[in-house]
Amino acid sequence: MRQPTLPPELLLLQNYHKPLISVSKPSYATYPHDYSLPQLRRSPLKFSFSSVFSPCKLIRPFHLNGLHRSGDVILGGLFEVHYTSVFPELTFTSEPNKHVCQGFDPPGFRHALTMAFAIEEINENPNLLPDVTLGYSLYDNCATLVIGFSAAISLASGQEEQFVPQTGCFGSPPVLGIVGDSFSTFSIATSDVLGLFRLPIVSYFATCSCLSDRRRFPSFFRTIPNDAFQVHAMIQILKHFDWTWVGLLVSDDDYGLHVAQSFQSELTQSGLGCLAYLEVLPWGENPTELRRIVEVIKKSVARVIIVFAHQIHMIQLMEEVLKQNATGLQWLASEAWTTAVVLQTPRLMPYLGGTLGIAISRGEIPGLQHFLQKTRPGDNYHNENSMIRQFWEHTFQCRFSPTTSWVEAGGAFCTGEEDLQSVETEFLDVSNLRPEYNIYKAVYALAYALDDMLKCEPGRGPFTDNSCAFLQTMEPWQLMHYLEKVNFSVPFGDQVSFDQNGDALPTYDILNWQWLPDGGVKVQKVGIVKKSTFNDEELKLDEDKIFWNFNDNQPPESVCSTNCPPGTRMARQKGQPVCCFDCIPCSEGKFSNATGSAECISCPEDFWSSPLRDLCVPKKTEFLSYQEPLGVCLTTASVLGTISCAVVLAIFTCHRQTPMVKANNSELSFLLLFSLKLCFLCSLLFIGQPRLWTCQLRHVAFGISFVLCVSCILVKTMVVLAVFKASKPGGGANLKWFGAAQQKRTVFALTCIQAAVCSVWIVMASPVPHKNIQYHNDIIVYECLVGSIIGFSVLLGYIGMLAVISFILAFLARNLPDNFNEAKLITFSMLIFCAVWVAFVPAYISSPGKYADAVEVFAILASSFGLLMSLFGPKCYVILMRPEKNTKKAIMARGTK
Repeated sequence: MRQPTLPPELLLLQNYHKPLISVSKPSYATYPHDYSLPQLRRSPLKFSFSSVFSPCKLIRPFHLNGLHRSGDVILGGLFEVHYTSVFPELTFTSEPNKHVCQGFDPPGFRHALTMAFAIEEINENPNLLPDVTLGYSLYDNCATLVIGFSAAISLASGQEEQFVPQTGCFGSPPVLGIVGDSFSTFSIATSDVLGLFRLPIVSYFATCSCLSDRRRFPSFFRTIPNDAFQVHAMIQILKHFDWTWVGLLVSDDDYGLHVAQSFQSELTQSGLGCLAYLEVLPWGENPTELRRIVEVIKKSVARVIIVFAHQIHMIQLMEEVLKQNATGLQWLASEAWTTAVVLQTPRLMPYLGGTLGIAISRGEIPGLQHFLQKTRPGDNYHNENSMIRQFWEHTFQCRFSPTTSWVEAGGAFCTGEEDLQSVETEFLDVSNLRPEYNIYKAVYALAYALDDMLKCEPGRGPFTDNSCAFLQTMEPWQLMHYLEKVNFSVPFGDQVSFDQNGDALPTYDILNWQWLPDGGVKVQKVGIVKKSTFNDEELKLDEDKIFWNFNDNQPPESVCSTNCPPGTRMARQKGQPVCCFDCIPCSEGKFSNATGSAECISCPEDFWSSPLRDLCVPKKTEFLSYQEPLGVCLTTASVLGTISCAVVLAIFTCHRQTPMVKANNSELSFLLLFSLKLCFLCSLLFIGQPRLWTCQLRHVAFGISFVLCVSCILVKTMVVLAVFKASKPGGGANLKWFGAAQQKRTVFALTCIQAAVCSVWIVMASPVPHKNIQYHNDIIVYECLVGSIIGFSVLLGYIGMLAVISFILAFLARNLPDNFNEAKLITFSMLIFCAVWVAFVPAYISSPGKYADAVEVFAILASSFGLLMSLFGPKCYVILMRPEKNTKKAIMARGTK
């Protein structure tokens, strides 16, 4: 979007806008049903004639550079043919409109002639407006708001010297539509006024998104995308190259300030980046401010700078960049200066080389160059076609009406016969038609709308009572109705239509400033960004064609903080934008497997974060294993205990006829050894990964085995007491209750009670395997849940009760003669058994994980070894080592000391 090269002279606007004629309030009629505001009858400006003025006439005409062609319908145009203007010092007697336009701009004049060419082409087209001849009135705005606004008012109201009273000032307006202006500020001022009368304005270069406000600017259209799309396209480029920390420079006008607001809002909403700084480039000479801005650029770590400003701003800025030697920057150019040839010089390319810019789509206009080559000043020495005469004087450095000082200085006299093709002029360069292409489409849009309007069939029209518009009485708002619905394709292939806001389908080219080895400069198209009717924005970039002004010819990195690697998360720095952050390692149990993660993700239940926190790995499993040293030791002890029982059983079997074996109730001894072997073997069920069947079987086997063992000891103790009492007079009757059959039944009954407890426990609340993650975060401890604490307590309590009873009875019988009992051995064995299991309970409760199982196995093995060694150790010693004592006499003798 282009803006004036000088700030608007708003003080002059007041003088320029004195009434041209006496104006009364417009008369209104009912608008068609699809318009919410009242329609104007006939022309946009209604003039009532005062009795003082007859005929009515202009109070003061505007003196404007113009180019005109008569026709049935006139289209207006506003172009920047000069890029500055000089006004005389304001006095009470000066004429404020006697301005002088300076600084002839050949491309701006080419823009004006492009409109003239398009109208000539339409007039020669038999299929478009066949019975209508289009004319034009093109004015130079001199890049000054006052002049541009005055020209727009002149187009809307005309500059005829007199109006005939009898006509009542009715009839078709001077123009039905205006192509222009190129500046957003000018377009805002013009549309604010002319929009009240629904005069269509089709701009080819005004991009401010504020002009899309249909309520404020109901008759404004444009063939260039608005800044909102340009901002979005720029953000797409930032996203493509992962540039998240950028600087933004804007011009101090409607264009720049609206872009700044839009860019900040869109960047924040998208979450794709942040602004390192936002600076407003001043109008005019302000070296102090420019110096400060360049210092900000140099201090920032942002390597990418986006500039939404005008050519004049960049020229001033680059002078300061050169002074401070601010290199290593990647510039992103808005369409306002992307194609600025004045910046593409060997002097500036060390700094601007590699610039990426958004530009208006280039188009082809066949025949335009030939039309431009035919430009001649002709014989018209008046103001009607003054722009051609000014172009001629600028190109050939001559004068049609030379002053004395000009002649004395050796200046040439213009003849009008000079050869235009003999000079090198930017005016004839049609290799890069971008604004011209938009002008071409704007003219054709008005022509197609007019053609559709004139093709209306009476009785089937869109206006009141299905009426149509007619050539002699047509009004601008009627043309605007058709302009809103226009849809056509230009010869180059692009489709032209307007959305509900008057904006065209947006398309931009992406250009790259390439610094050639020979010192030349080439502007290369490297991509396109567009939006179709049905699709979203689409960015295409050919990165292989992009030239980067860096040593490695690679795109630069422009971030506030480097993306956090996997295994970390971003933590925003206090008081800084979201793009400035620290990388915090993920906590245990969480991970991030992508670069730039905002949050760490918790691992699934059976997984844990790796040491680098970049993935989840299966948790280590822990249980009392056969492979670990503790498991091997316990397994070895269990096997040794089982073997020991087998050895003792073999010894007792081999010596079963000896007095030592017979005297100790051999059947109960054999059953006791069998139960001890089961106790040793059941400990193996506590080793290995818990399964449902092992969890259930381990406690059942443990409970029944130990009850069987303790029951045998209890019965042996009771038998000893019964035998002693039977040895006394009258005590023989007690032995009938302790025969071999009764002993077996007692042991079986006591064991069945434990079996019943285990059965109820399994049925009601069975022990189950459980993966415990409470002990260690990164370890899964496999354990068996007892299911029912009551069941487990009853099982242990029953064993403990039998053991306590056995201990008490054995303790009472400890002083009996040795020839009647082994009570001392049973007392000692039961003391060991009870001590082990009393110590087991707190140790079991306080031991975590596999160590709880190890404690239980240790208790089983310790108590089993204690019983085995206490009860059978002395006997085996006598049997094997002291056979002379394994006699009836020796055994009987021990009791007769």
